[in-house]
Amino acid sequence: MPQLGETVTEGTITKWYKAVGDQVARDEPLFEVSTDKVDSEVPSPLAGVLTAILVEEGDTVDVGVTLAVIGDGAVGDGAAPTPDRAAAEEPAASAPPTPAPPDPVASAAGAAAGADGLPATDHTGDPSPAPTPEPTPPPASVITAGSGLVLSPVVRKLLNEHGIDPSTVTGTGLGGRITRADVEALIGPGPGPSRPGPAPATDPSPVPSVATARPAPPAVPSATAVPAAPAPEATGRDEVVPFTNIRRRTAEHMVRSKATSAHTLMVKEIDYERVEQVRRTHGERFRAEEGFSLSYLPFAARAAVEALADFPHLNSSVGEDALIIHHDVNLGIAVDLDNEGLIVPVVHRAEELNLLGMARRIRDIADRARSKRLSLDDISGGTFSITNAGPFGTLLTGAIINQPQVAILSTDGVARKPVVVALPDGTESIAIHSVGLAAMTFDHRAVDGAYVARYLARLSEILNDRDWAGEL
Repeated sequence: MPQLGETVTEGTITKWYKAVGDQVARDEPLFEVSTDKVDSEVPSPLAGVLTAILVEEGDTVDVGVTLAVIGDGAVGDGAAPTPDRAAAEEPAASAPPTPAPPDPVASAAGAAAGADGLPATDHTGDPSPAPTPEPTPPPASVITAGSGLVLSPVVRKLLNEHGIDPSTVTGTGLGGRITRADVEALIGPGPGPSRPGPAPATDPSPVPSVATARPAPPAVPSATAVPAAPAPEATGRDEVVPFTNIRRRTAEHMVRSKATSAHTLMVKEIDYERVEQVRRTHGERFRAEEGFSLSYLPFAARAAVEALADFPHLNSSVGEDALIIHHDVNLGIAVDLDNEGLIVPVVHRAEELNLLGMARRIRDIADRARSKRLSLDDISGGTFSITNAGPFGTLLTGAIINQPQVAILSTDGVARKPVVVALPDGTESIAIHSVGLAAMTFDHRAVDGAYVARYLARLSEILNDRDWAGEL
């Protein structure tokens, strides 16, 4: 299972493009994987014959788990030919094959050579064929070759760790297979029987440490334990729509972000009249030449990136008792996948782009996100994000920070409104301008409100004073 993003820990196989016994060419699409960040086709790291598929469609497994075996012979040349055999056999019971030389494509895809370091079962018997005393039958909670169930390595490990008989678990995966989510729902919060004491953290922080010599402060226990609310059940005419993988993982990351950062919201009204004049004057020509409309978003993105040069602490991450300031602005742009989920592809080194370059790059990553053509680089390394609900006429959006960043800017709807304007003679008048709100959610651990207020003032200044026509 490849690592498709800095904070991605697992993925779901949504489709295999090849069947066992098929010939596979190097770099030919082998399978499709879905994570909370991206749905992506993964190419084959080498040419050969697909001799075994170890993880079926619909199964969710950790990064690094072996998904399939590609060999140069027929099925049955030493690799497990079926998922049932793969689930029952113990890899440690036979000598591993001689590894091939490292392949950069194989390292990125991890499709054929990856391993999670976990045994396929809990057997520890001697691989020698010599007769041995009849072993004591294993308890029902241990998944053996005779169980008749096809389980992914992660699911087998969870069932064995918690002493759960797989026959008691109702599978919701493809064909009724037991998924990781099924087991975790049964286990519930808290430590399992094989892990006494406090449960270890399962999601290491993606923020690099800048003070590794300093021990981490002890965790502060909660003053009161709040019992979890009972899950509602469907009744009457209610419809149950299971979460997709991207919906489930997005929910997990959003809750984690709220628990990690001290979210604070600050909003400023922006006068977009200067931008609106450029859009009216050059919009038709722009559309004819570029093939898409000149929206407010590239103007806001260009101004937001330039303002970060004066307020770099907003382009940072919170490390170990320190702020890690990023000198490259890798701008994440939230993209709606036609109501099927949200993804944040990244415009790398956005500070090097003018308005025209920004408009082209945003359009490109949005198109590729919706057509599932994003690469690993396209979703990695973001340092600051923008979410744009403005096309739907929203008034104000309090977005959730995209960890490990410390700020996210929301650009909401722009509408024609009466405003007070200063005339050349010093008097005031009423005029109709295009006006909208810019809302920033920031991590109060990293910066204070005054810092963000100055940033928003600088953002407004750039939008009103810049020669935007010249950048087109």
